[in-house]
Amino acid sequence: MTASYVIIGIHGLANKPPADVLQDGWCAALVEGLERNEGRTAGGEGLSLQLVYWRDWNYRDPISPEDNPEPYIPAKGTGPLPVYRDNYWDTLRAEATEMADRPIEWFKEAFGVHKIVDEILAAKLEDLAVYYSDPAKRQVLRDKFAHAVRESAGRRIMVIAHSMGSIVAYDVLRLLGREDPGLRVAHFVTIGSPLGLPHVKYRIYEENDLVRTPSIVERWTNFADRHDIVAVDTHLADDFEPNDRGVRVQDDLVLNGYRANGRPNHHKSYGYLRTPELSRLVRGFI
Repeated sequence: MTASYVIIGIHGLANKPPADVLQDGWCAALVEGLERNEGRTAGGEGLSLQLVYWRDWNYRDPISPEDNPEPYIPAKGTGPLPVYRDNYWDTLRAEATEMADRPIEWFKEAFGVHKIVDEILAAKLEDLAVYYSDPAKRQVLRDKFAHAVRESAGRRIMVIAHSMGSIVAYDVLRLLGREDPGLRVAHFVTIGSPLGLPHVKYRIYEENDLVRTPSIVERWTNFADRHDIVAVDTHLADDFEPNDRGVRVQDDLVLNGYRANGRPNHHKSYGYLRTPELSRLVRGFI
């Protein structure tokens, strides 16, 4: 029997292990979060999770499971994982980030300065640089995600988009809102997202004329760890206007406690997927 819902995941940048390994890792992290944080299993048939796998879009061979430096590893200990506690300094950081963005965006709008930023992206975020510079490859990647959403029409859809995957998902949801306004995404969840980067917002503006919540999204939650260097702007609510139904981004700071080989990675998808804050949303959705 087909579940009444589907969670559509889309992974982030850089090379990945094979599709089945990555899908299993995402599912295991989500189930671990449900069990530890909510005291609930995913049910007899497991989670209805469909991962949009696009590693092969820009990489020839996947990372072999044996050589994977950051596999899915269950968190240590037992019981619920730690919840992030907001404090006064978080508010100050959000305000400072918003103020810092304004002159950068104005400078780009006034002078069309993309070259320097594109060079930085090419050096540090190769996949994102290709996405913005190669229209044909960009369309291939967008089509992958659009197909997954269209194929799930008629079911309740939660999208969980990590890292660069959140840019792809956002762009496609904006396009689908124009092409098929009857589609609905019940919950758009972004984790470790670079959508707040001035260059990314400017690209959205160039394509859409308005930086806002996609029209087919009924709820948008953005999770970020403040030590995540990709999600440098942890608050998107002041960057994206609401859609025509008043849906705004809801920001929530979390603790991404993923560790491998004794080293933390505050950007890792597995760490985000099992946070108590995300587990609470998944439990309410399924």
